[in-house]
Amino acid sequence: MNEFMVIRPLNVDTESRGRLSDILGYALKGRCGGVIRTKEEFEKTDLRGKRILFAVSIGRSGINTEYYRILRAIRLDKKCFEGCVAGVIVDGSGRLYTKNVSRELVLAANMSGCAFPGRPLVEAVGDLTNFNIIARVMAVDNMTAYMNSALDLADRVLCFRKKAVEHPKLLAIHAGNSSTSNTLELWHMVKHRMDGMECREISVRDGEVYDCRGCSYETCLHLGESGKCFYGGVITREVYPAIKECDGLVMVCPNYNDAVSANLSAFINRLTALFRVQSFYEKRLFGVIVSGYSGSDIIAQQLISSLCMNKTFMLPPYFALMETANDPHSIISIPRIQDRVYEFAKRTEREFRADSCKDGII
Repeated sequence: MNEFMVIRPLNVDTESRGRLSDILGYALKGRCGGVIRTKEEFEKTDLRGKRILFAVSIGRSGINTEYYRILRAIRLDKKCFEGCVAGVIVDGSGRLYTKNVSRELVLAANMSGCAFPGRPLVEAVGDLTNFNIIARVMAVDNMTAYMNSALDLADRVLCFRKKAVEHPKLLAIHAGNSSTSNTLELWHMVKHRMDGMECREISVRDGEVYDCRGCSYETCLHLGESGKCFYGGVITREVYPAIKECDGLVMVCPNYNDAVSANLSAFINRLTALFRVQSFYEKRLFGVIVSGYSGSDIIAQQLISSLCMNKTFMLPPYFALMETANDPHSIISIPRIQDRVYEFAKRTEREFRADSCKDGII
């Protein structure tokens, strides 16, 4: 398969600029198998098993009306992207909203069956200042850096193939109290329904887990080459070696004030030293998320942006199990919870099997 289906929601407010058209022309280079501009075209097209490139243009308001019509259709059809792998380009007129649009789009598409490679997003703010560092590294101007980044994304999406793993190793990171945490209890329910998976858990709850101190790039790189970080502790002693060995990372995340908990956030930030010297493109990311009231989608989006978009973990289809439970142990009384646990566990197992990793099957 060497062509994309491009989903480019029509935006009359930005069409005249032409910048996104230039980017797509350069990145696709005759590899476009069709363009979808409207919700009606989206609903008429069978996209299952395709390589997809989302290309969304937003004005200063961050609103593209046709994009939201398509987003609604995606959210209502939980199988429309089965077998697909995709990348995302978001082109903005101002300096805000590009990341917000990309996170909600990736989550919606993923919940409808779409896989994403690590670093699946190319975003461009209006004045392209977000390309300052990339342009400096490439020794080019910012527009050229944008074009090269889009081309690289297109190439990686077309070449994306999952690696089968005979005896997969999962690493679950949590900060929960085993006697009261619904989230940790949900993860244990999932783990006990898995076969042929080696599951290791590391708690970052006990003791002091310092957040990233913001070392210079050179210092961070130097420490990372030795498998270290400035603060040391459980992160470098246990987590770094386990991350290197694992094939899949499971983030066990309760919703704390519509954010991941402080210790889990510190863990994500502290991954930077290891990330400097080792890519995570071959490692799958999974999430087990529980909210007391609402907002599990916000936590899922945080995991997508921090670990998939930033730290390059691969995002399998339907990557997260999201539930709502408040009182301790109330997770087990949710209607049909055992069915959803079983489906998530078996889907996670299949992610590593050869029959789901051969060419043409995502």
